[in-house]
Amino acid sequence: MKISEHQVKFIAAIIDESSIASQTLKEDLIDHLCCVVEIKLENGIPFDIALQEALREIAPHGLDSLQNQTSYLLKSSKEILMKKMIFSIGFISAIAVSLGWLFLVLDWLGGRELFYYGLLGLLMIFIPMIAIHRYNVLVRKSLSEKLRILLGSVSGFIIGLSLVFKVLHLQGADFVLVFGVLLFTFGFLPLLFFNLYRKSVVSAAY
Repeated sequence: MKISEHQVKFIAAIIDESSIASQTLKEDLIDHLCCVVEIKLENGIPFDIALQEALREIAPHGLDSLQNQTSYLLKSSKEILMKKMIFSIGFISAIAVSLGWLFLVLDWLGGRELFYYGLLGLLMIFIPMIAIHRYNVLVRKSLSEKLRILLGSVSGFIIGLSLVFKVLHLQGADFVLVFGVLLFTFGFLPLLFFNLYRKSVVSAAY
């Protein structure tokens, strides 16, 4: 038994009353509900009962829960895609640095370029992306946690930059290296061990 246009509009009105914001999700739900209701109508079930049963089958916890589940899945998919991209860039850049260093030691052609571009990939793309990702994850954490991420990322970037300066024989390489190491030693490491100590104390208390 085919569902009537009036019944389709009635189903659409129920969907519109929910908190579902995605128009695509609304249209998919309407189509799905209509199909389920039609099957039940063919089995002799009245429309009102068929609709209630279809709603329970498709959204046992209510239509609003579907919006939350969809948002969570979309967020999870984006998160997974972002992590794949970040670590793929880091992996490729690390391979380039490793092979570039080997080529440089053996005085093979292309070693300098391979090492240089791999290091730039780590410095300019991987480290900022991983730092932003970690900062967003810990956005509600303490200030010391956020400072630790910031100082670790900046010091790592500066130390890596000093290596680029060294490879290219640019002036100021030693100054940049010293500044990066000092920032890492007296900025990042104290915060790292302070957070490790605090976590160990909290764990011991429980």
